[in-house]
Amino acid sequence: MLQHVLPQHALSRLAGRFARSETPWLRDRLIRRFAKAYNVDMDQAERPLGEYRSFNDFFTRALKPGMRPLADARSQVLCPADGAVSQLGRIENGRIFQAKGQSYTAAELLGGDTDLAEKFEGGSFITIYLSPSDYHRVHMPVDGTLRQTAYIPGDLFSVNTVTAENVDRLFSRNERLSSVFDTPVGAMASVMVGAMIVANIETVWGGLVTPHQKQIVRSDFVSEGQAGVQLNAGDEMGRFLLGSTVVLLFEPDRVEWSDELKPLSVVRMGQSLGRLKPA
Repeated sequence: MLQHVLPQHALSRLAGRFARSETPWLRDRLIRRFAKAYNVDMDQAERPLGEYRSFNDFFTRALKPGMRPLADARSQVLCPADGAVSQLGRIENGRIFQAKGQSYTAAELLGGDTDLAEKFEGGSFITIYLSPSDYHRVHMPVDGTLRQTAYIPGDLFSVNTVTAENVDRLFSRNERLSSVFDTPVGAMASVMVGAMIVANIETVWGGLVTPHQKQIVRSDFVSEGQAGVQLNAGDEMGRFLLGSTVVLLFEPDRVEWSDELKPLSVVRMGQSLGRLKPA
């Protein structure tokens, strides 16, 4: 109830100012308190505490080489991020399961693009929640060529389990960036969902995604002579500056999720989420 009345965007903009600050006393206090509060494993980080320009620089920290070995991308779907599985399964009657008693449509998630959503009817989805202590860079689950993106404005509810169970159509209401790729298993959508206090989303092809706009902003990467952005499985595609959730969508009969995965399963970037079934 509190989230419904809070000024979500104003709070997120304020948090963004603090997170970008390079003022030493503020930066260092934020980083050290956060690392302690969330028990962040700095042994995995490429740089130690004290070597970050800002809280954002710390939050999107790189890992030491070899910390996230990749499964065989020729036959496996790679996990795009560290986190926990929120839900996974099939897209049925155009709807994606969110939590008990809650669902939303693929078309809503993709900013009202019904033609694109139709490609994923009967297909597979997985939703991965990134907790505050997780590594917050998002990577490619398969090889792909970027076809189009859509920045979709919206709310900034928290995306934890409690909120997912109680806020109707949460992931299709929150601000998000949808990126659609051509892959060896057909079309794939990777949707980075913002949340309360999430200051920004960045991509490797466009940098900072301007947040808090009032209308959908669509970009086409394969028309007008453009060849698209080529990314390999495991390559970084973007990052959260104060993190959130990733939703992956695949066409029908192209992915078979691992039987070991279920809601709340802890996952790590690069591990296998299931088997690819090439087009």
